[in-house]
Amino acid sequence: MQVQVPTLYVGTVRPMPDDGRPTGIFKLPVGGPVWIGAEGLEGDCQADRRVHGGPEKAVHQFPVEHYRRLRLRFPERAASLVAGAMGENLSTAGMDEASVCIGDVFVLGDAELQVSQPRSPCWKIDARHGTDGLAAYIETEGIAGWYFRVRRPGRVRPGDLLQRVERNADPVSLQAFWALRRVARPALDALLRVADTPGLAPDWRRRLQQRATWLRDNT
Repeated sequence: MQVQVPTLYVGTVRPMPDDGRPTGIFKLPVGGPVWIGAEGLEGDCQADRRVHGGPEKAVHQFPVEHYRRLRLRFPERAASLVAGAMGENLSTAGMDEASVCIGDVFVLGDAELQVSQPRSPCWKIDARHGTDGLAAYIETEGIAGWYFRVRRPGRVRPGDLLQRVERNADPVSLQAFWALRRVARPALDALLRVADTPGLAPDWRRRLQQRATWLRDNT
């Protein structure tokens, strides 16, 4: 699998228009080469480091196809639902949650990235677009995109190819991950399979293992 990354996006912290709370969701295109380090693209910032950014959420990718779905569902906000508007760093065509798996390793320019977890949409999506229910729809549909950790820092450029070079022997797609999250009492073996998937972010591994323990003790 390989796709072109036509544009790279970074953003500084700025006030949210409605209430002034700080946010890094507003991203702008990068004009040339940029360095990707352990915590993401040079010049990219996050306002609330408790839930955004860090090595396990260093780079966010969002499929451009999802914007078409969102424009159909929220036509009153169609003008703002364009590439970069979810706060992503990479917006690409030809990849989605069904075709991308936890632990997948990609090369982009000189950097090597590994899929660590899906994105969990938050209130800032609604606030950024002035629409209640947008984040909830994205979560319900499982179309929030995903995060990478950086396995090898390097320089990347707009137009570089994002090419998959490694996949787990027993891959778990992001779509399967979302489906499991929707089940109130998932099968224990299915839950443990996801929890044990190589490359999954430690926080999600811990949460899924705790859920498995609860299910085991209460079944």
